[in-house]
Amino acid sequence: MKLTQTYSAFLVILVVIFSLNNIKAQEQKEPKVGLVLSGGGAKGFAHIGALKVIDSLGIKIDYVAGTSMGAIIGSLYATGYSGKELEALFNTVDFNELINDEFPRSSKPFYERENAEKYAVSLPFDNFKINLPSGLSRGQNVYNLLYQLMLPVNEIRDFKDLPIPFFCIATNIETGESIVMDKGRLAEAVTASGALPSLFQPVTIGDTILLDGGVTNNFPVEELRAKGMDIIIGVDVQDVLKDRASLKSAPEILVQINNFRTIEAMKTKASLTDIYIKPDITNFSVVSFDEGRDIIANGADAARANLQQLLKVKSQQISQPNGPSIELTDSLRINSISINSSNKYSRSYLLGKLKFKNNANISYTDFKEGINNLIATNNFETFRYYLETNDDSSYNLKGDLRAAETSTFLRLGVHYDALYKSALLANLTKRGLLFKNDIASLDLILGANPRYNFDYFIDKGFYISIGVKSRFNQFNKNVNALLVLEEDDPLLSGLNKVDVELTDFTNQLYLQTIFRKDFSLKAGVEHKRLKVTSETLIDPNQDDEFTFENTDYFSLFGNLVFDNYDNKYFPKTGFYFNGDFHLFFNAYGYNSNFDEFSIAKADLGYAFRLSNKVSLKTESSGGFKIGDNSTTTLDFGLGGYAYNFINNFQSFYGYDYLALSGDSFVKATFTMDYEIFKKHHVLLAANYANIDNGLFETGDFLSSPNFSGYAIGYSLETFLGPLEAKYSYSPETGKSQWFFNLGFWF
Repeated sequence: MKLTQTYSAFLVILVVIFSLNNIKAQEQKEPKVGLVLSGGGAKGFAHIGALKVIDSLGIKIDYVAGTSMGAIIGSLYATGYSGKELEALFNTVDFNELINDEFPRSSKPFYERENAEKYAVSLPFDNFKINLPSGLSRGQNVYNLLYQLMLPVNEIRDFKDLPIPFFCIATNIETGESIVMDKGRLAEAVTASGALPSLFQPVTIGDTILLDGGVTNNFPVEELRAKGMDIIIGVDVQDVLKDRASLKSAPEILVQINNFRTIEAMKTKASLTDIYIKPDITNFSVVSFDEGRDIIANGADAARANLQQLLKVKSQQISQPNGPSIELTDSLRINSISINSSNKYSRSYLLGKLKFKNNANISYTDFKEGINNLIATNNFETFRYYLETNDDSSYNLKGDLRAAETSTFLRLGVHYDALYKSALLANLTKRGLLFKNDIASLDLILGANPRYNFDYFIDKGFYISIGVKSRFNQFNKNVNALLVLEEDDPLLSGLNKVDVELTDFTNQLYLQTIFRKDFSLKAGVEHKRLKVTSETLIDPNQDDEFTFENTDYFSLFGNLVFDNYDNKYFPKTGFYFNGDFHLFFNAYGYNSNFDEFSIAKADLGYAFRLSNKVSLKTESSGGFKIGDNSTTTLDFGLGGYAYNFINNFQSFYGYDYLALSGDSFVKATFTMDYEIFKKHHVLLAANYANIDNGLFETGDFLSSPNFSGYAIGYSLETFLGPLEAKYSYSPETGKSQWFFNLGFWF
């Protein structure tokens, strides 16, 4: 009996040992599955489609490798995002804004807004040599987006510790060596892997300058196999070589040449995968970001074509994919700020741009705005920041801020309108001319009416800044005679309009301070030399031209501006206010009977969306003169369409330029903007006004409007600026006016 019990126990032990060995054998037999994703720009959206299919089958991925766009999508998948989440995410991204490093208008200082809204081309011009930038984009927006999405794995420095182990490939630009990026800061490494030559500037990490890994290794399948993978699933969006019929332009030929080596290498690399997924990307290019939905669908179709092989992989797996999806951080608490930068910009300047308060909770949206405020100054190439977590869940903001190496720029623009006619703009801008935070800019405008603008500004951020402005402006136009003659002048008899040549030479010295980032308060002193002549009237005391005005005026002025329009020319949201007061205290020259007078005026605007494609902009303006009425050349003039009127002239549909005049006015304008296609606008506008002498004294500004005009137009946003045609009509005169414009206004 005892022997039988012993024998039974022995059998039980054997069974247990056998079972344990069997379980261990099964665990050992479960294959390690790797996923390799190639580069390909926008064609890489196909990776998302393939991932959706892999997720739907419940396949567990043990390691991810990628290059360029494959690195971007692969790293996010390794961070914990599913294929469906990546699709939803990428469908919300504006890739034009992302790639072109476009920052919201509200993030830019006032002078940078003017630059972005005036010049068509900007080129480095150091040492009086025109250079080309190392890339069209600095990649800052790409880094910003990746860092936010990867914040849940922010503390991980070894990429094998990610929810799914990961590495990517970059290229050392100095040695041509292929670099495996498997440690460091994930967002920085992936940004380097995706730095497509000529599109993005190279990325500096430590002492190494890196660019797109696709230059040397666009499909790192061998490196992935070396990580111990038994089965490798490869998704390839690499182009194939095109025939002569498809190579009709220089860019297409250059792309073909660049693809020679990688396409040849792919013939070998494809055979090293166990499941090779090749989406149909024939009709797409590396910049087909607007066709992302179709590319994703093609990636899913290609994965389904390998369904049996994928199901076989799943049948060999016991382990399940990683758990629930991650959540984005929506708020932060910044405990301290430590930024490595050159001594060129003070700490107070940097903090003034960031506007982060210590130990205060801020939304991640406000955090990005602060980063954008700093980069949008264009004083810096990149800001590679990172957040260190403290025990109390607050963050220390650290990073390296690299000052822009280029300090001088040549900027160009072209323009045509009915007032100034055709013009070519050449601008020279120099940063750091005399002081750390200064910027000097000179516009030379050549054409039918030569002009210039000079600006010098010492930017102190939210402290008091100092500026100098100088401009020369001139044009020739038929204007309302009351704008250049007093009401009792005998020359007015039978004269409604007069052809004049107006020249204006204005110089300002001012102080400026910024409240928030959209509020500017300016005060200073101004000198203005105003000359108005005509060759159509005869002056018996002169041989050639009749002089209406030739006087130097001196004034004190104050200016308050609030501007958070999202777009200067086609605003869909935002508020605008511009209030100006000038006290003219002295003059000499032609106006010998000068008496002190003041001019106050204000413009108010509000834009809002009626729908996704339709917006409404409402504007109101008003102004009046206080004191001496003998100086009519500084009165208000309405008529025409322009964005860059000088002095007290304003647009008014239905009337020619400066057809209406008076020492006081009120005006309201309503503009409906229907963006029928992206950057294509159909505009409907109506404006109403009262303008006269003493309008506010008589109370007539409250009466029904005496002047009205309506307009319909079409506008196209181009790289040169708006291309516009507008037809306007006034019921009072029964006459119509056409207004044409090409290019940014200057």
